[in-house]
Amino acid sequence: MQLGTRWAVGAEAPSTLPEVVGYAVKTVEEELVATDVDTADWRWTLTWLEGKPVVELDDGTVIRFNPTEDSATITQPVAQEPDEFDLEP
Repeated sequence: MQLGTRWAVGAEAPSTLPEVVGYAVKTVEEELVATDVDTADWRWTLTWLEGKPVVELDDGTVIRFNPTEDSATITQPVAQEPDEFDLEP
């Protein structure tokens, strides 16, 4: 059994993460810095599902590891604009 952990945005990621997942975390953090997002109170949460790391940021961004391809997939939340059908009369 592997235990998860939390760490602050900008802090060192756990050494137990596969290298490609660490790169994905850095990529997300670099994008946040480039777009001037205030992440002072944001944290990453690492959990292990079936022996694979899943990393989630407080804004809902999720990074999943695919060991077969040694790849990481970043899924970011999408802010949806209400359209005319979403508005209440």
